[in-house]
Amino acid sequence: MASVPISEIKPGLKVASPVHTPLGGLLMPKGKILLPRDLDILQAFLVTEVEIDGAEDKLGNKKEAAKGNSSNSPVTAEPIKTAANQFQSEYDRMLNLVKSAFQSVLASNLPVYELRNQLELLIGQIKSYNILTFTPRAMNEYDYVYHNAILSALTSYTLAQWYGLPQKDWMQVGLAGLLHDIGNAKVDPKLLYSPLPLNSEETEEVRLHTTYGYQMLRSIAALNEGVRLAALQHHEKINGSGYPLRLTGDKIHVYAKIVAVADIFHAMTLKKRYRKAQSPYLVLEQIQSEAFGKLDPGVVQTFISKVTQLHNGMKVRLSNDAIGEIIFSDRDHPTRPMVSVQGDIINLEQQRQIYIEEVLS
Repeated sequence: MASVPISEIKPGLKVASPVHTPLGGLLMPKGKILLPRDLDILQAFLVTEVEIDGAEDKLGNKKEAAKGNSSNSPVTAEPIKTAANQFQSEYDRMLNLVKSAFQSVLASNLPVYELRNQLELLIGQIKSYNILTFTPRAMNEYDYVYHNAILSALTSYTLAQWYGLPQKDWMQVGLAGLLHDIGNAKVDPKLLYSPLPLNSEETEEVRLHTTYGYQMLRSIAALNEGVRLAALQHHEKINGSGYPLRLTGDKIHVYAKIVAVADIFHAMTLKKRYRKAQSPYLVLEQIQSEAFGKLDPGVVQTFISKVTQLHNGMKVRLSNDAIGEIIFSDRDHPTRPMVSVQGDIINLEQQRQIYIEEVLS
């Protein structure tokens, strides 16, 4: 094992020890096989050298081969990753960076540029992200807040496009989703992970995460005001019943309206320590009901119509455990499609006692 300058590292080498950013965030785990994209990432984060497994032998053999040129063995290429695997790799890097940033933010500056760079890399693979079906692999029950941040970022970025915001806003909306709950870093973890109902005093303490978040982001020049306001306002309701300021619809920033929908969807469909994940289609129905007086109806309608229109032909498991395939989605009832089950057509709009429990593929 030896430290090797970035200029001498080639794709295919294995990282011998974790690589950290200059601010201490985990950039690459031990055992990572370096791909061409990874070398660009290392340079972007100003990493000058990396410990490489078997560096003496590998680099030494290359030098000997260059000198003698007597045995030109074919180089085994790194297997090409599928798009889904590449997305998962970028997601895992994002997760490590978010965990590091959220856990250390009270003691050091938030690494905004690193978070943005990795979010851009992840969004570069967003074609592999399906809002209804993606589930983080090997999710630790205590990592909910980090997964919710990443998924809210991806969904907010996508929803900003669907809703027709200018392209210059898309990444900022993604950052708003990523950082909307950063204020939870100042909230007692016992309250955040409590399986029991909170009393009024504890509820008020948890609600302060919106104010904490705005205060933490207020002085960061790399973020626009919409990102900061999303942290402050994502629990406001358009009828004025939300918190912390009881704002009405026209006073709530559009970033916050978008992030609110993404946050609610993932908060309900992700597994928590004290509650199992809920059906995405059932959650969409609950979000639709929230649109009346609480969530922005335009944002909600855009979100539901877009995520459901993509899924004709998709296999699903119904609440009665039957496996079927979506064959038709009604624009007026997008969460209640017609499903073919062993040749029988089930109209979920008519049979309200049955709903889609799980999207399979």
